[in-house]
Amino acid sequence: IRMTAHTRLPLTARQITLSAFMGAVLWLFAALLLRFLAPLGIYEGMNTALLYALIIPGTVPFLFVVKKIAGLGDDQFALGIAVATSAATLLDGLALAFTPALYGTSVDQTAGAGAAILWGAGVGLVLGMIFNKSAAR
Repeated sequence: IRMTAHTRLPLTARQITLSAFMGAVLWLFAALLLRFLAPLGIYEGMNTALLYALIIPGTVPFLFVVKKIAGLGDDQFALGIAVATSAATLLDGLALAFTPALYGTSVDQTAGAGAAILWGAGVGLVLGMIFNKSAAR
C-alpha cells in the first residue's frame, strides 16, 4: 500500500481509525483490570515482576486482534500497532493527570497501573516490530 496524501502514512484512514480505536479499547480494559487486581497486591514485591512478565504473552493476542479488525497487512503490522499504542499511551497520560482514581484508590495503585500500562505500550511496540513482515515482492 502506498502512502496516501490523505493520511501521509502507508495506512488508509480506516486502518488508522480502527487501530487507534482498538488502542483505546485495550487501554480501558487494562486500566480497569489493573484497578480490579490492585487490591490483590500486584504492585508488591515479586508480584510486580510477575505482572510485567505476564504482560508480554498477554499482549500478543491483542496485537493480532488489532491486525484483523484494522485490516492490516503483514507489512503494516508494526505501524498499525504503533497507532494503537499511541492512542493507549495518550489516554493513559490524560487519565493519570485528570482521573487518577480510575487506576485505584492510592498513589501506589495509580503509579503501579500507569507504569504497567507504559510497560505494556513498550511491549506492544517491540512485538509489533517483531511480527512485522516485509511486503511480498
